[in-house]
Amino acid sequence: MNASRPPFDEFLSRFSRRIQHLLREREDPDRLGLERGMPPFVLREVLAADPLSAFIPVEHGGRGTSIEEGGAVLEAMAYESLGLGLILGISGLLFLQPFTKYGQEAVKAKVYEGFLRDRKLGGLMLTEPGHGSDALNMQTRWTLEDGVHELRGTKHWAGLTGWADYWLLSARRVYEDGSLSRDVDLFMCDLDEPGQRVIVEERYNNLGLHMIPYGRNRIEASIPAAQRLTPRTTGVKLLLDHLNRSRMQMVAMAMGFLRRMLDEATAHCRAREVGGQSLLGYDQVQARLVEMQSAVTVCTAMSVHMAEHAGLEFNLAARGVEANAMKSWATDAMHESAQSLLQLCGAMGYRFDHIAGRSVVDSRPWSIAEGSNDILYDQIGNAFVRQMRIAKQRKLGAVMAGEALTARASERLGTLLDVEVDAPLAQREQVQLGRVVSRVIAMEMTLELGARGYAADLIEASVGCLTREIAGLLADYVRASPGQQVDLERASAPWREFLG
Repeated sequence: MNASRPPFDEFLSRFSRRIQHLLREREDPDRLGLERGMPPFVLREVLAADPLSAFIPVEHGGRGTSIEEGGAVLEAMAYESLGLGLILGISGLLFLQPFTKYGQEAVKAKVYEGFLRDRKLGGLMLTEPGHGSDALNMQTRWTLEDGVHELRGTKHWAGLTGWADYWLLSARRVYEDGSLSRDVDLFMCDLDEPGQRVIVEERYNNLGLHMIPYGRNRIEASIPAAQRLTPRTTGVKLLLDHLNRSRMQMVAMAMGFLRRMLDEATAHCRAREVGGQSLLGYDQVQARLVEMQSAVTVCTAMSVHMAEHAGLEFNLAARGVEANAMKSWATDAMHESAQSLLQLCGAMGYRFDHIAGRSVVDSRPWSIAEGSNDILYDQIGNAFVRQMRIAKQRKLGAVMAGEALTARASERLGTLLDVEVDAPLAQREQVQLGRVVSRVIAMEMTLELGARGYAADLIEASVGCLTREIAGLLADYVRASPGQQVDLERASAPWREFLG
């Protein structure tokens, strides 16, 4: 560690105190959520605490690239503000980590100095108006002219549109015949350099996360060769390694958010009286609180797994099932916990200037960003179907018993997983199977946390919640009727024709 830097616990404590003072005393977070953007001093004060130093190598003045430290910073920020947590996540996870791993040494010092001294921000431009989930068919293209990469295209839904100083731009090479390469390249664009232009054509009125600007951007950038990221093998594998690492680390921001939801719900239920007794005395309220507490426990387990398996030293390109399961479970849990807080708060929470209402809206896009959860579940299900085919096994539990990500959990679930999977599956069946697998993986990580000494009662409560959810998902999977389709040409009969 850089000798001039304090120990991490001291650094994190200072950072937490600073943002708590900022967002609890100097500024009203409920008011901040109503407006787009934020007062400049808010972001200035956050960045002045050097949170992004946790993503910058020691030799360049940062704290290092520890996944544990970066995750803890994101968790602390997301607890106080999900929007500000995402701003740090965009710069740290989507820009700094891939730039650190794959960027060329010739340009690193200047960029790191921009973050540490000038408090700059960075982001990633991947999706396009015609190619969102179909990102590998992007049409942004590059040609090489006199040693300079000329990029042309349109990107949208990049967080920090119009704010970021540095961008990682994805593009495909165009050949002389006009065809595009099947591979993808990433380029670091520095907007302070001449010729490296990203023009904001439209700013979107995003439904939530009002702090963060999104929009449509036109790329007209001349990028020097030194600013092209260097893959170990192919650009597609670079992108997979990067996205899988980012998806795994989403659990850090989910951790802060889930803890906040539980704390807010507990405080409200303890103070609120209905029918002459505290809300905590009602069984249904307790059921919701147990679910919220269990989500915190499972996310704790995933955070431990993330810190030990998502380091820059690992190549995560082939670990899509693991990354997709963590991201999809965590982001679903965020929205479900926010919904529970809103239900517990009742009408008083149904306001955008109340943390319950705002959290429902702000948590929703997380299940869409970096891959819609339906698509990720489909990919998980497809991977397990392939694994079953290779093993020549039709029983789901039998295959799970032999996989490191599910072995202990499958033993715990026992005959519940004694389900036959008859390939080929309809897509809706495959998605449902992916949901099941993600919850079994979540249980595996939770049981591992318990084996390390985490509170046994919390582990058992979380395993119980996951077991009930898995049972329900499997029941829906078995009852599925994949042949059903909607007849869009058939008009529904008016309900009044059926009055007695």
